[in-house]
Amino acid sequence: MKRHMQYSILAIALFCTFAFTACKKDYQDPSGPSSEGAYSSPATLANVAVGLQTWYTKDRTGLLYTTVTSGSLLVGETFVTNPGNTDEAQLGAGGSKVLTTNVVVTGMWNVSNKIRYEADSVIRRTGAIVTDKSFASGLIAYTTIFKALALGVQANFWEQVPENTSTPVLSSGGVKFVPGKQGYVMAAAALDNAISTVTATPIGNSFLANIPDSVDIVNTLYALKARYALYAGDYPGAIAAADKVNLNVRSTLSFNPQITNPIFTLVTATNNIYNVVDSTMGLPVPIQPDLADQRVPFYIARPVKPKFNISGFFRSTQTSVPIYLPGEMLLIKAEAYARQHDILNGLIFLNKVVTKKASEDAFGIGAALPPVAAATEAELLTLIYKHRRIELFMGAQELADSRRFGRPVSERKRSYFPYPFVERNDNPNTPDDPAF
Repeated sequence: MKRHMQYSILAIALFCTFAFTACKKDYQDPSGPSSEGAYSSPATLANVAVGLQTWYTKDRTGLLYTTVTSGSLLVGETFVTNPGNTDEAQLGAGGSKVLTTNVVVTGMWNVSNKIRYEADSVIRRTGAIVTDKSFASGLIAYTTIFKALALGVQANFWEQVPENTSTPVLSSGGVKFVPGKQGYVMAAAALDNAISTVTATPIGNSFLANIPDSVDIVNTLYALKARYALYAGDYPGAIAAADKVNLNVRSTLSFNPQITNPIFTLVTATNNIYNVVDSTMGLPVPIQPDLADQRVPFYIARPVKPKFNISGFFRSTQTSVPIYLPGEMLLIKAEAYARQHDILNGLIFLNKVVTKKASEDAFGIGAALPPVAAATEAELLTLIYKHRRIELFMGAQELADSRRFGRPVSERKRSYFPYPFVERNDNPNTPDDPAF
């Protein structure tokens, strides 16, 4: 407990060091350059790395809140219960109602850029500052997890993403943008580098003592590599990475009395921002969950009032949130095989998810259904989409899935976000906003 309290105090201090303003053209910390003192020793580099996890998870500004909220509202998994929450209400309405000044959207943009910038700063300095190779290995690997997640967030929600976070591009008139799919490629490449680093030099206990013990670094590196390789279209790479993940190991974002689960604290406990629609999980009639699907009561509670309520990983102030799920790895392999026209293997891995019992899953998620059948690749992909949406409910991957599987536009309220006003005002290279 003492160890986690130390993380909490450190994380709060780091969080309070910065305030949100418009992003710089060079993508430094939105409030201005960080102090070089934050990068002066192995211990301070580790402190910055732990701070990345805090930025990802903390409060309404963190990426956990902004991505879960945005993804679930845009595909209709949730609905706004109080329209007085103007920014969430814009997301619930979708289309042109989502303004470039939306606080949730701008927060997601600023924090993802901040995480990328700070992660790059740590990784760039590690070789010169950290002499203990096993400490350096852990530092690079742990930091890369949050860099990759931030890149993935940007590619999930924007049509184009910033190419880099380095300062020399300032002289060229602003940071350049690349297609969102390239963001997934960049995330996968960063993860490959981290995997090579930890393979060459295993992570030392001297580093592990500095970070929350709920994050399993090596399994998370492979899991995220599998996710972003799939999204980038590297199907053999996705399968190979997913094969490396130990499905019995949990890797989570943990909480404590100082830094609480933001979805529970702000949403579930109050029922004053948004809530789940119902047990259909926002899916259209042909692919709604089967009545016997045991994942529905895992994710959706049935209190007397409201009739349906958020549960799953958002049911208490200290409920941990998985960075990835075992079922996601199986579904990644199912999809990767299907997209390589291997229906047989795709169906095998899909049915590992469909038939999985809660007792067989590290997080207690199990459909416990009979196996399904698919005669064609299109049928198989539709079933994979259905079970991704159920298995990964409110997991912030819904919007990317909807686009990738070519679902009807009517099933989502936007395909991509507009670029925040603070970015367009500051960076002349900001792309045109997508029409939808």
